[in-house]
Amino acid sequence: MRNSVFLEPEPEVNLYDDTGRSLSQAWDRIRVPIIVPILRFALYVCIAMSVMLFIERVYMAIVIGCVKCLGRKRYTKYNLDAIKEDLEQNRNYPMVLVQIPMFNEKEVYKLSIGAACGLSWPSDRLIVQVLDDSTNEVLRALVELECQRWIEKGVNVKYETRNNRNGYKAGALRDGLKKPYVEDCEFVVIFDADFQPEEDFLWRTVPYLLENPELALVQARWKFVNANECLMTRLQEMSLDYHFSVEQEVGSSTCSFFGFNGTAGVWRIQAVSDAGGWKDRTTVEDMDLAVRASLKGWKFIFVGDLSVKNELPSTFKAYRFQQHRWSCGPANLFRKMFKEILLCERVSIWKKFHVIYAFFFVRKIVAHWVTFFFYCIVIPATILVPEVHLPKPIAVYLPATITLLNAASTPRSLHLLVFWILFENVMSLHRSKAAIIGLLEASRVNEWIVTEKLGNALKQKYSIPKVSKRPRSRIAERIHFLELIMGMYMLHCAFYNMIFANDHFFIYLLLQAGAFFIIGLGYIGTIVPT
Repeated sequence: MRNSVFLEPEPEVNLYDDTGRSLSQAWDRIRVPIIVPILRFALYVCIAMSVMLFIERVYMAIVIGCVKCLGRKRYTKYNLDAIKEDLEQNRNYPMVLVQIPMFNEKEVYKLSIGAACGLSWPSDRLIVQVLDDSTNEVLRALVELECQRWIEKGVNVKYETRNNRNGYKAGALRDGLKKPYVEDCEFVVIFDADFQPEEDFLWRTVPYLLENPELALVQARWKFVNANECLMTRLQEMSLDYHFSVEQEVGSSTCSFFGFNGTAGVWRIQAVSDAGGWKDRTTVEDMDLAVRASLKGWKFIFVGDLSVKNELPSTFKAYRFQQHRWSCGPANLFRKMFKEILLCERVSIWKKFHVIYAFFFVRKIVAHWVTFFFYCIVIPATILVPEVHLPKPIAVYLPATITLLNAASTPRSLHLLVFWILFENVMSLHRSKAAIIGLLEASRVNEWIVTEKLGNALKQKYSIPKVSKRPRSRIAERIHFLELIMGMYMLHCAFYNMIFANDHFFIYLLLQAGAFFIIGLGYIGTIVPT
């Protein structure tokens, strides 16, 4: 019988196993000596910022609670009826200038001009100044025609244009105040192109300035006409309601400081001139003017029961550009004015502390960084690095309290709280990046893109003719790679938590990853037909 030779098969070399094993060993070698100290330091910094934000939110909640319970709002002590009666008897109405800056506002220019021209005030004491920087010549002609229509009705409308956009909105407002006919004006009212004030707006604001000569600004709140348009506008409403109902009210009631919102406000022209006028050094010219006027000793008042209708950006592209400007500008202004605020001798130490620490550092920088770096980077990273212990009270109770305090300003949207948290975490990516750009004065620091407004466009029924050739796909314009990368990171942490951990933190990670993917693929906000 022939001997059989049995040869053992050679073991197969699995390239994927070797690669995975090598990566795992490399991770083990750098995790403890390098990653752990860095992550632990980042955790401590984020915890400190989270505590700062928590204290600021609780402080404002206490103040607003006292204000509402005691009825101590500053504007309630004024007797507007008596001031109005005195004006009507003596016929000594002040000259008021209304400025409407606009740039290619096709959908809303009629609404804003019509609302401004419909204000109740003696016609010979009111000037409506339309500052049109539009680059579309056809649209310029339409805006001028609308102004002419109101002139024929007896309204003193001035249509002003420029050959350039130097200084953007600040440049237009500055040039508008230099016109000869403005010399007799005592107060200036500013409305963005999508704002529609009620006819009694001037009667509910100007008397404050007449009563108190130390008052520079009367700021009204905003009322959003398209808040129910989509989920994104509902979530924006929650954030902005907190800003007006709490931040602005607290700043006004404690006689400290609050920022001008750039619109729906009445300025004393003397205060604007005393503060140095409009400057275009940042993208938040309104906040810049407010800070400089405050350092000169001027006072502001916020009238919370007076609201002006306006429009929220309903496309994600418009909202993202707006949030970049609103986050980059304050950080850049903080960099430019820190020394000036610190060395100012006309205001108290408490007011300096409030402006530098609370208004700028905590609300405009720390709030964005905590939301992104702590909740989207550091906390998920502690799952991958178990050597770094995450205190549960800091990770759960503090953010929960902050969230509830923010959401309490919009009771009708409390059922959207989870969506609001996820959406704000995604947006904190852009806000944190913008704040860093502002602090470092990096590229895009002075980028100014006018927020797109749709007006009544979406309420109309589109009649789009069929075309034989399909238009070019806009999918590439809707994809946002930073959000997709963050979504993949959160998803990886969620799977790791599901496999190796005993808690249920993966639920939050999966939801947050889903939010990043949805927004990263552009499935949020209103999709405007082309």
